Amino acid sequence: MNTTQRPRVIIVGAGFGGLYAAQTLAGTEVDALLIDRQNYHTFTPLLYQVATCALDPSDIAYPIRQIFAKKRNVRVLMGLVDGIDSEARTVSVQLADRRVDEPYDYLIVAAGSVTNYFGNDTVERLSLPLKELDDAIVLRNHILQQFEKAASSTDEAERRALTTLVVVGGGPTGIETAGALHELYNYVLNNDFPELGRAQVILVEAVDRLLLPYPAKLQSSALDQLRSLGVQVYLNIAVDDVGEGYVRLADGQEIATHTLVWAAGTKGAPAAQLLDLPLQRGGRVPVRPTMEVIDRERIYVVGDMAYLEDANGNPYPMLIPVAKQEGKLAARNILRRIDGQAEETFAYHDRGIMATIGRSRAVAWIFNRVPLTGYIAWVAWLFLHLLWLLGFRNRLSVLINWVWNYATYDRSVRLILPASRRSVGSPSPLKAASETAEEPG
Repeated sequence: MNTTQRPRVIIVGAGFGGLYAAQTLAGTEVDALLIDRQNYHTFTPLLYQVATCALDPSDIAYPIRQIFAKKRNVRVLMGLVDGIDSEARTVSVQLADRRVDEPYDYLIVAAGSVTNYFGNDTVERLSLPLKELDDAIVLRNHILQQFEKAASSTDEAERRALTTLVVVGGGPTGIETAGALHELYNYVLNNDFPELGRAQVILVEAVDRLLLPYPAKLQSSALDQLRSLGVQVYLNIAVDDVGEGYVRLADGQEIATHTLVWAAGTKGAPAAQLLDLPLQRGGRVPVRPTMEVIDRERIYVVGDMAYLEDANGNPYPMLIPVAKQEGKLAARNILRRIDGQAEETFAYHDRGIMATIGRSRAVAWIFNRVPLTGYIAWVAWLFLHLLWLLGFRNRLSVLINWVWNYATYDRSVRLILPASRRSVGSPSPLKAASETAEEPG
């Protein structure tokens, strides 16, 4: 236990939930320790733009220490949390050269989510996720490598397979990635590789519509906009089998491809298992409306890891606005608890949802009342995401890149660079080489 005078709060994870919790505690009468595996916060809504050569990785990442440089009561530690002792009130952290036990008075776990392969080891081994910055760099490398290999190939069928991309999942990540990749393939890389002709992008969704939380009109609009762009969309068809060089659908159709992007679902991060509790659907931790974990005193879980039902009995979705609001609430409740006040309960302020599809193409459901499609929705999406980015330099850099991309149809970040966690440039390109297990933090 903490024996210092001021209460000590440890926050695990510097995603949106953890970051907003730490910002809420900054400048208060507690000592906060923010622990993350990386030394940066990633603006995940723009990961697909890094993967498709539109943005540099540094445009969407911001150093955590810089965020809290002037906040004397917030300390940052880069390490992997691999143990939680709720009785001793300590967390075990694996640093680069040693393991340490950090004591806490209150703990906020905000380790986020990981890609859900639904127990399919083959899909996990052969597909490419898009959850972290490393994933985006790996996917960018992979795409560019496929075109380089196609350019040197004399086999027309192999060329076609190398320039065919399959995206699985009809949620925002899936449609945004599919649309951006089609534009990259057919507006940019066709100029670099004119001998290859037009590339093919295929989106596969197991149910009969895209963007399930959206109204039917916007679902239909998203489908029309994707198809007008040139993306082939297969609805109500699941992936039956995946192998090196092919994806087979449930209707028997086999697609020759060396690129499979898996955007079909997420689940709570493995850090949830450290609490040694029965987990809810999707590996999420059951919490009270105050965000405190049921049967775990002084431990709060927020964001994608937290399982909390709304008034209709549905769990709150794994969305950034939910994580932000839960993170702030958990921090406020800790402060209220320290002051002897009653804790507040979670009330989600839903400002709507939106997804971009491509140049001048998007859908938005503003405050769940106002539907927007096409160019207006796209401009709204651009403005809000630019506003939400951390740091003036990042905003300026992203704005310049967007203007350049729009005016010239060019994407200058077409670089094949080594990736820290995953390599895909093997002789059989659909073989995404060994990746370390997803880790909490």
